[in-house]
Amino acid sequence: MTGPVGDPSSPPSTDRIRTGAPSGAPPQRGPEVNLIEHDLARGRMRDLQAEADAAARARRLIAARRWARRAERASRRAARANAAVR
Repeated sequence: MTGPVGDPSSPPSTDRIRTGAPSGAPPQRGPEVNLIEHDLARGRMRDLQAEADAAARARRLIAARRWARRAERASRRAARANAAVR
């Protein structure tokens, strides 16, 4: 037979046995969980960095094509102006 909660003859609660913390406290986590979370965070940051790099490359490519079109138009204008002067 078990006694009241504060009675030393009563069995301890399973929360205190399992986690070593009072009920309601967050469970203790080991270093393995921290390493897993760290690896997941690093992987996510690596993915975000790859996306950012791809977006930057796309922006540079678009700008390069725009400048190439402008240079081609300027070249044609210069050729027309040169032909008009002769």
